[in-house]
Amino acid sequence: MANKKPEIEPHELYDTVLVLDFGSQFSHLLTRRMREFSIYAEMLPCTQKLSDLSWSPVGIILSGGPYSVYEEMAPHVDPAFLDLNVPVLGICYGMQELAYRLSKDNVVAGTAREYGHADLKATRVSGHVDRLFEGLEDNMRVWMSHGDKLAKLPEGFHTIAITRNSEFAAIGHETKPIYAIQFHPEVTHTIGGNQLLKNFAVNICNAKQSWTMASFVDQTIARIRKLVGPEGQVLGAVSGGVDSTVAAKLMHEAIGTRFHAVMVDNGCLRLNEAEQVKKTLTEHLGINLTVVDASVQFLDGLKGITDPEKKRKFIGGKFIDIFEEEVKKIEDAAANSDRAGKIEWFLQGTLYPDVIESISFKGPSQTIKTHHNVGGLPKLMTEGHGLKLIELRELFKDEVRELGRNLGLHEDLVMRHPFPGPGIAIRVLGEVTPERVEIARQADFHFINMIREKGLYNQIGQAFAALDPSRAVGVMGDKRVYQYIIILRAVQTYDFMTANSYPFDSDFLAEVATRITNEVAGVCRVVYDVTSKPPGTIELE
Repeated sequence: MANKKPEIEPHELYDTVLVLDFGSQFSHLLTRRMREFSIYAEMLPCTQKLSDLSWSPVGIILSGGPYSVYEEMAPHVDPAFLDLNVPVLGICYGMQELAYRLSKDNVVAGTAREYGHADLKATRVSGHVDRLFEGLEDNMRVWMSHGDKLAKLPEGFHTIAITRNSEFAAIGHETKPIYAIQFHPEVTHTIGGNQLLKNFAVNICNAKQSWTMASFVDQTIARIRKLVGPEGQVLGAVSGGVDSTVAAKLMHEAIGTRFHAVMVDNGCLRLNEAEQVKKTLTEHLGINLTVVDASVQFLDGLKGITDPEKKRKFIGGKFIDIFEEEVKKIEDAAANSDRAGKIEWFLQGTLYPDVIESISFKGPSQTIKTHHNVGGLPKLMTEGHGLKLIELRELFKDEVRELGRNLGLHEDLVMRHPFPGPGIAIRVLGEVTPERVEIARQADFHFINMIREKGLYNQIGQAFAALDPSRAVGVMGDKRVYQYIIILRAVQTYDFMTANSYPFDSDFLAEVATRITNEVAGVCRVVYDVTSKPPGTIELE
């Protein structure tokens, strides 16, 4: 009965603009911009085959990328997408890909590269060709990031904008709704970029602007009920974070006590986490929740494991064992009652950036990191244990929060910082031991409390304390000590795809360092991580 589908997919309800990702650091922003226009958009790797899609987009955007289209290993789009007769917009690499497909001599290495701002001039061609620049000024400041350029105008196209270095900075087909631009409209540096993208999505693709959280709630509940049926039972993994809580609340609203939420205490939770989550989900939200204390199993199994990926995979596998045991317990209990007992579905609350980071058009070897709730856990629960997957994976963090508010969740829960599935296990660098977990847990408790005391919590996207097993020499009570180093991390982020370190003042950092070294035994040094994402990730492992 294994079934990779059906995830809860919105394509049957909303017009969808498809973004095919060629590896640009800005690709995810294209999806974001569509959502801001109340248009549903989804990003897939550029190697996606049209024949493997179960839905048809109303428009296609080919993103930028770091490659040259004429290189031997350069990625290329499935030509079937270009035969769909839906509007297409190529951006930077995507522009060059469109031109290269028509003639391989259309793209060359530029004699002068363009990085940063450039002055764009619209040439104004009559008819549909000029619709991309409708409502925009003739002269615009745009953001360029390219070395290659078009050597000539592809057959059947008109030039619709130029820069000093790009005589074909924007082009449009004379009869088909195919457009290509050399600059990046998705970044805030491009003046008028949002209007250009809206022109494409709304005016050219005719996408309905119906993507709202209010409609998403009602329609998703209706879809769950239809999917699960009147007697279906659903098992769901919850952590107490906003993502899994929102998914659980949606499921509870849809099917009530036929949804069985399970929280696994893996011994790597934050201070008092299991108790707090149980109270919130059961007493305040009415969710049918079981908390399983498996801390000994996890901590014993983590002994000797230092590689971050091996940690994640061990933890994901152990979660499977626990969930399998819970399925059996629930079904055995139901067999002794008059309830329909078989669990057929597995609910997974997944954040869209996790999905993006866990896919790559170059294959799994290029994945940034394995997310336990993307691929691994759902795959094992479905393919390995015959459950069908229900996955709410299309939302960015701010959208999940808006959805939570629509469902009546308390603002403290809505704004709660993310906490990874493996928990403190990936905030203890190197080998995980009970002592190290407890030190990291206590340091994190003091750090977050001080952030709350200063009224900074909601200004920060995510904050935590991690433990570096490399020890440092210190002096305490006039004695030499050799103890652990705590790494503090706090970031500002809009969508968790990019992030900057939060600019704490030096007095705050000094104060929190003093509190941690005074209150947490085994720590003699505290440092603050100022690395942005990219090049770093938000978590350290």
